[in-house]
Amino acid sequence: MEQNMCKEKKLTYKEAVVEMKEIVAKLEDNQLDIDELSANVKRVSELMFFCKSKLYDTEEEVEKILKTIDNQYDK
Repeated sequence: MEQNMCKEKKLTYKEAVVEMKEIVAKLEDNQLDIDELSANVKRVSELMFFCKSKLYDTEEEVEKILKTIDNQYDK
């Protein structure tokens, strides 16, 4: 579910990081009132999940490419 909320907007990794930084800055500057706090913490959680998934997927993809390259040189 969390992953879908981020992907519906076709969010990029960079956009997610920027949004997280903006929310954290608001938290640090006490710009969020108690009514906004829960929703913003939830959003950061969703963005973190999205970023972790994106990093994991990218790592897997790079490993596949490197294996392909290694296999080509082994022939």
